[in-house]
Amino acid sequence: MITGYRTARSRPLTRSLELSNNALAAVRAPVEHGFGHLKNWRVLSKARTDQKWATALVRALLALTNRDVSR
Repeated sequence: MITGYRTARSRPLTRSLELSNNALAAVRAPVEHGFGHLKNWRVLSKARTDQKWATALVRALLALTNRDVSR
């Protein structure tokens, strides 16, 4: 797992570390938004079935969500 850099009380981040944090945030944002959209689908909280079916369900929901977002 890659995490961003944190500041200390006595010294702020350098410009290069800030840019690194911004690049990491830009990569993480679409993933976090995807998880946020998936939480809107209540069927995922009741998905107590085999892994193959759940994977297909998540893929279908992501496709529907991406279609709605792109409109």
